[in-house]
Amino acid sequence: MKFDMYQVEQYCDKHGIRLTERRKQVLGELLQSEKALSAYELIDDCNKKAKKNISAMSIYRILDYLESQRLVHKLNLTNKYVACSHIACEHGHVTSQFLICGGCSKVEEVNVSPSTISALEASVEAAGFSLMSPHIEVKCLCGSCSKEQLNKESVDKR
Repeated sequence: MKFDMYQVEQYCDKHGIRLTERRKQVLGELLQSEKALSAYELIDDCNKKAKKNISAMSIYRILDYLESQRLVHKLNLTNKYVACSHIACEHGHVTSQFLICGGCSKVEEVNVSPSTISALEASVEAAGFSLMSPHIEVKCLCGSCSKEQLNKESVDKR
């Protein structure tokens, strides 16, 4: 589910999350994007629209803050960021699975059932480890990229 900035600001006000103009700008870029963005892509996008340029150090501080407030997620597989799809939901945050398209970088955040997380925790513990984060990232192909690849493969077979 996508939220507009007004809904996000209402949520932040209600939960005591301070959004400066720069934080709003970065979060707004992520909310508008259909794909995950790297810190440097965010810098480029923000600098095109702002009067004052944003530095790499500032963008990382902003992203760290937004992540700590559970407004954005860092995708370790791609080292990119996405806005949380549950920012303004009334229900609590649940464990997410991120489907990351290897073709176009589109990201879909889906909920993982509690029973799946329990099974994951049990298998991790059985292996002698402790689960630090149930955050799951899966590299896959979105519907459009899958169709494109199938079309390309059928042309290559001719």
